[in-house]
This record gives sequence, structure tokens and C-alpha cells, in this order.
Amino acid sequence: APRGVPQINVCFDIDANGILNVSAEDKTTGQKNKITITNDKGRLSKEEIEKMVQEAEKYKSEDEEHKKKVEAKNALENYAYNMRNTVKDEKIGAKLAETDKKKIEDAIDQAIQW
Repeated sequence: APRGVPQINVCFDIDANGILNVSAEDKTTGQKNKITITNDKGRLSKEEIEKMVQEAEKYKSEDEEHKKKVEAKNALENYAYNMRNTVKDEKIGAKLAETDKKKIEDAIDQAIQW
């Protein structure tokens, strides 16, 4: 570094509890200083964290159940749309009797609207 400009080595360390330790050393003089910064404001207590974890576990099964229902509904809709496209295909649709074709299309519409 240019003459007169201090060379300072600064080290930041955050521990598992969120406490910030800052240390600094002036390389030319060897002078060291250290500060510990804790921020207790706005932090959740262990009880609050535990309660949140328990609630997350409690609702996890409900979330999984909802996810399964949505996936099943989407699978049914995809199947219905594929079936509709198959029935409308000239090669296959021409082989069906009009009454059968109508029954299938009605069932498809019913499944999609459900």
C-alpha cells in the first residue's frame, strides 16, 4: 500500500446463534481490536421456532393430500382432452357410431367440467 495508507485486516464471523464477531488488525502497528454484535430484537424464541416447526409438520400431510388431489385432477383432465382428440381424429372417430361418439363426448365434457 502507498505510504501513509493503513493496512488493516478485517475478519467477520457469524456463529450458529447469529452473533457477529468482527476483528480488525492494523498490519503496520500490530494493533488489534474486536467487537461482538448481537441482535436480540426481532428474533424468534426457541419456543416460537419449535411451534412453527410443529405447525409445518402438522400441515405437511394436509399439503401432501391437496397436492395429490390436484395431480389427480390434472391427470383426469389430460386424459379427457386426449380422449377428445382421439374421438375427433378422423381415422378413429369415423369407426364409431354417432350415438357412441355422442356418449363419449358427453362423458368427456362432464369429466372436464367436474
